[in-house]
Amino acid sequence: MFSREHFADDLRAGIVVFLVALPLCLGIALASGAPLFSGLIAGISGGIVVTLVSKSRHGVSGPAAGLAVMVAAGIETLGFEVYLLSVIVCGVVQLIAAFLKAGVIAHYFPSSVIKGMLAGIGIILILKQIPHALGYDQSWEGELEFFQRDGRNTFTEIGYALDSLSPGAIIVTALSLTILLAWQQPLLKNSRVGRALPAPLLVVLLGIVLNQVFSAFVPKLAIAEAHLVTVPTSASLGEFFSNFTKPDFSQITNPEVYLIGITLALIASIETLLSVEATDNLDPEKRVTPTNLELKAQGLGNIVSGLLGGIPVTQVIVRSTANIESGGKTRRASFIHGVLLLVCVATIPGLLNRIPLACLAAILLVIGYRLARVSLFKQMWTEGLWQFLPFIVTIVGLVFTDLLKGIMLGMLVAFFEILIFNYQMDFYREQTSEGSFTIRLTEHMTFLNKAALKRILREVPPGCALTIDMSATRILDHDVQEVIDDFVAHAEADGIRLEILEAVRPTIALTDNA
Repeated sequence: MFSREHFADDLRAGIVVFLVALPLCLGIALASGAPLFSGLIAGISGGIVVTLVSKSRHGVSGPAAGLAVMVAAGIETLGFEVYLLSVIVCGVVQLIAAFLKAGVIAHYFPSSVIKGMLAGIGIILILKQIPHALGYDQSWEGELEFFQRDGRNTFTEIGYALDSLSPGAIIVTALSLTILLAWQQPLLKNSRVGRALPAPLLVVLLGIVLNQVFSAFVPKLAIAEAHLVTVPTSASLGEFFSNFTKPDFSQITNPEVYLIGITLALIASIETLLSVEATDNLDPEKRVTPTNLELKAQGLGNIVSGLLGGIPVTQVIVRSTANIESGGKTRRASFIHGVLLLVCVATIPGLLNRIPLACLAAILLVIGYRLARVSLFKQMWTEGLWQFLPFIVTIVGLVFTDLLKGIMLGMLVAFFEILIFNYQMDFYREQTSEGSFTIRLTEHMTFLNKAALKRILREVPPGCALTIDMSATRILDHDVQEVIDDFVAHAEADGIRLEILEAVRPTIALTDNA
């Protein structure tokens, strides 16, 4: 991580991820009912501690929007200082899960669902950032759920934004989008300036300068303080360190602490593993992240975050995508973003508080468009109905509910596809001669094959000769054996002359005692 190779690429990407992460850390902390500084601590812990242990080339960790409701409920139940103990418990549970090799779960998410998750998050980013781009910031930065706690939803929020337009914010957004899109053109992208200066950084500097010009010369266009980044400021180094909160260890025997911590570990780990799969999917070099090591890294990150007064961390797809799209090459980019969070929040919070949210909205709008590009929808459609259905259901689920519910809906459709496929399998049935049939069972016969095998055996005509060829079967589920035994018991009564060819090698029976 400390070699000079790709340092310039990682530095540019780290700056972009820092700019994206800053308002998200603050917004998620606000939504969680936690001190704003606790979101920054989580971002710093995710950027520095997790990155030092993780082997994910592009994954970026920090506070996650998907956990905000759960965190808010936990803080309301326990109080913030006691809740920090649950964050530590969450980290310990993740470490235990890593040593138990639970990270393998990540490899069981279908690619159609993962691609649907990426496209769904892209659409959500676009819809959620439109109000911020128009200068309307009632919803917290980083919100992903369709239904908001104020009774509004994603679409009504856009309607309210259209009724409360901020001309200054719209100008900043328009110029920012122009620069971001122009920077993608080969002429600028490959120029010396284009390679040296990240477009998002230029956009942020432009936004700060423009708003200062508006304030001095055109007050009507000035962007109000409520529409700027809000980082907690400290008058001295001592005051800065006073923002770090210690957990209340006197409640270490409180069973509620452990219940909330274990639940948090389950959800945070699932979100991390989903993000790992999605990030690996986006990786141009298609490298595979060691998932068990990632769980260890997340566990250590949560322990440190809880000890310092931070909310929980997970690997997060929006910041990871920003890293990839900005040209990050190694995990050093994530580390740089964590260091920048720490240094800038400690030294220049006043300057950070001049950044218009409209600038950051423009950056996220472009990231959202790249995630939900039209070509991806065309590609999934050409791959067939059973690839497109889980993909589109996941998208709809994400947009109209939240991340985990959307993924669950996509997984249900993918699982239903497996059931349909297994029910339609013919197990190589063939008619060997007049009145003689052979059913060849496949190598793996599980409970998923039970319905199809029943259907085929019902179609065997009375009075025929039937051979059930199990010679190639290596795995035989108890449910399948039961179907065969039931058929054998009634075959003689139907006049069926039955022969069963057993496997030459021992068959693994998936019974209750196996």
